[in-house]
Amino acid sequence: MSRIGKKPVAVPEGVKVSVQGSTINIEGPKGKLAWTARSEVSVAFDAAAKTVTVTRQDDERLSKALHGTTRMIIANMIEGVRTGYLKKLEVYGVGYGVAVQGSKLMMTVGYSQPKPFDIPEGVKVEIQTPQARGESEPARFSVAGPDKQMVGEFAARVRKCRPPEPYKGKGIRYTGEYVRRKVGKAFGGAGTG
Repeated sequence: MSRIGKKPVAVPEGVKVSVQGSTINIEGPKGKLAWTARSEVSVAFDAAAKTVTVTRQDDERLSKALHGTTRMIIANMIEGVRTGYLKKLEVYGVGYGVAVQGSKLMMTVGYSQPKPFDIPEGVKVEIQTPQARGESEPARFSVAGPDKQMVGEFAARVRKCRPPEPYKGKGIRYTGEYVRRKVGKAFGGAGTG
């Protein structure tokens, strides 16, 4: 039996859960989420105990794998509609910046044109750039929403357009991310012998 899969998921105050067949709907202060579980597992909501339990149909390898995965997806959905998920990013580089125009995130990261990204439904982008930015002061922004996968995927897609490079550290990185720096080529001093 999956140790993670058999643990019931507690439903906190202010979160509504309903299960219709294999579709689970969760609603909370941060939004609504719906997800359909695979046929190998079944989801049940106990209103009296305020818990969601996941059981698997058989002991096949796929069913065992989906047991714990389904339980964690539901736990992440409940956490998402209750408190939400947040990814903070920083843009390092002279002339690099970030802006929101309508439903698009515009990244100015050294290309001839700003890179546009469509902000998905349910994801909120907030820019926290200080008024007077110094040369070493990065442009900061955050990606937030109730869906953990959507927030993480959008943040990763934005970061991928200009990952931090190891020589000057220019690029987009997560707040607190360590970028291993390399020493550039030294010119002059040594002879070619």
